Amino acid sequence: MAKNNIIVGLDVGTSKVRAIVASIKGKEELRPKIIGVGESNSLGMRKGVVVDIEEMTKSIKRAIDQAERSSGLNIEKAYVSVGGSHIKAKTSKGIVAVSRADEEVSEDDVLRAINNASAVSLDPNREVLHVIPREFNIDGQEGIQDPRGMTGVRLEVDTLIVEGLTPYIKNLRKCLANAQVEIEGLVLNVLAASNAVLTRKQKELGVLILDFGGGTVGMTVYEERKLIHINVLPIGSSHITNDLAIGLRTSVEVAEKVKLAYGSCLADEVGKKETIDLSKIDEKEEGVANRREISRIIEARIDEIFSLVNKELKKINRERLLPAGAILIGGGSKIPEIIDLAKEKLKLPVQLGYPQGIDGLVDKVDDPAFATAVGLIFWALEMQSGREEGKIFNIGRNPSRSGFLGLIKKIFRIFLP
Repeated sequence: MAKNNIIVGLDVGTSKVRAIVASIKGKEELRPKIIGVGESNSLGMRKGVVVDIEEMTKSIKRAIDQAERSSGLNIEKAYVSVGGSHIKAKTSKGIVAVSRADEEVSEDDVLRAINNASAVSLDPNREVLHVIPREFNIDGQEGIQDPRGMTGVRLEVDTLIVEGLTPYIKNLRKCLANAQVEIEGLVLNVLAASNAVLTRKQKELGVLILDFGGGTVGMTVYEERKLIHINVLPIGSSHITNDLAIGLRTSVEVAEKVKLAYGSCLADEVGKKETIDLSKIDEKEEGVANRREISRIIEARIDEIFSLVNKELKKINRERLLPAGAILIGGGSKIPEIIDLAKEKLKLPVQLGYPQGIDGLVDKVDDPAFATAVGLIFWALEMQSGREEGKIFNIGRNPSRSGFLGLIKKIFRIFLP
């Protein structure tokens, strides 16, 4: 199989590293076939950032090795997720005068406007990951998605700029280099996931994605097919596991099993006298644990997360006001009764998000935990096919200002239909 027909998505998370290999039949094929899957425990990362390069490199290699054995292919490059609470987003506008004498907006005008918007001041040790044009404005006419060919004097673009800490991103790059994996694209995890689980209608109506990772919860909000908000909360499902390990005086591994098999986000619905024999989970453990108390620990943390989410939604005046509701993804979204608690706290329709639009080893990735890995495949497809509706410009490093316009021009021609 030709190498250019193969795409690899590598989701490097706090709890797990997941690798997916997909084959593409041709340039017009937008339904990837999953032919390889790998997963390993993530060691060397905390709260979405690398804390041990050697251990993280080994974790990546284990996931890649599994995916290689599964697919029968040698993996040399991949689209890679990035996350962590160091990720921030800010809005920026760019304004230019339309250059043509007949006042028709050209592609170069659009590129100049985006370049203007991207000229933001960054704090030391921070770099731009994505430049996301949300809408254009021509002489006061708002809500324009593609201004090319339209007539006007003044062109304005409203962008969302996603940035991260350079040292953290460099450490992730080192891990990939040590694992001998070339990075084809570095993509914010929750942005990638939206490609796998959201429909066009959901993005139009207004929808929230919550990615429950081990160390963080990523959130994005879409409305009128525009990305209107991004944030990464510094709390994740591993915090719940740690709380349980302390409360039960047991290992983190046992606490994780207890959380998923016996926990609940609705403690009051668990019988007061229901207990768990810990020796049945791990023969080295002794004693029993009360299920309701376990569930109270879980509910308290999840409730805290949803309170933070509501605060973020309130900032953008979208609290309780997203008709398509909330979509929960990530490994932490599988905690029992989390959907019910989310509905109660967010006052929105809520459902789990499963990867869609794929063939092949579907049963291996039919899981909210694989949303980002599958989303990376779709991200790559859209980059290569030029059908990315959101027109998101990947930067991934700090290019020189002289080379920045050329980079935007190259990607602009890919993304706009």
